[in-house]
Amino acid sequence: MEKDRRERFPSYGASIMAFKRALSRFFMALASLFLIAAPASAEPVRIVGFGDSLMAGYGLDPGESFPEKLQAALRAKGHDVVIENAGVSGDTSSGGLSRLDWSVPDGTALVILELGANDMLRGVAPDITERNLDAMISRLKARNIAVLLAGMRAAPNLGPDYQTAFDGMFPRLAQKHGLTLYSFFLDGVTADRALLLPDGMHPNAAGVDRMVERFLPTMEAVLASARTPS
Repeated sequence: MEKDRRERFPSYGASIMAFKRALSRFFMALASLFLIAAPASAEPVRIVGFGDSLMAGYGLDPGESFPEKLQAALRAKGHDVVIENAGVSGDTSSGGLSRLDWSVPDGTALVILELGANDMLRGVAPDITERNLDAMISRLKARNIAVLLAGMRAAPNLGPDYQTAFDGMFPRLAQKHGLTLYSFFLDGVTADRALLLPDGMHPNAAGVDRMVERFLPTMEAVLASARTPS
């Protein structure tokens, strides 16, 4: 019937063809509009865990280090993050300062800075550690990289003067640079032997779980703050 109409009324066939072309152009334009309006897929927030053996995952199996477990916990709560492990066992603040620039790649949004424990164990003067941490923070800020400072506490056997100077450097640096401070990286772990490796110093896998659990609210607050326009 459609063929008969086109043969008897040529203008009818032309009208139908014109209508189909117009309809095709309409849907193509509509598809283009949706493509333009659709937001580009956001890149994950790139984070670097920069520290010593406590960050590196000393004595732990793959997947059990602090950066790996923190990344998994954040993703489970809906945060699109990638956390690179830049922990080096035995590293001091001096070693961290010397490797900072090549250990933290361009595109990093946030560094979790965790250093100082080995300085303390070696009896390095707290003012030297503080200068090194201050220099690292300044370099990262100059690159527009946010810093979450993870604090440490001195062993009591080093004496009250050393303890006061060492413990106090982290709040001083946080105040000076306007940083979020997580006051004690091993919070909830050091007093519980069940959460430590046999050396009594490093967390085991369950200890890392405890660390991540306690660290998570601070980490989420930092991520929320970074997404809030100033």
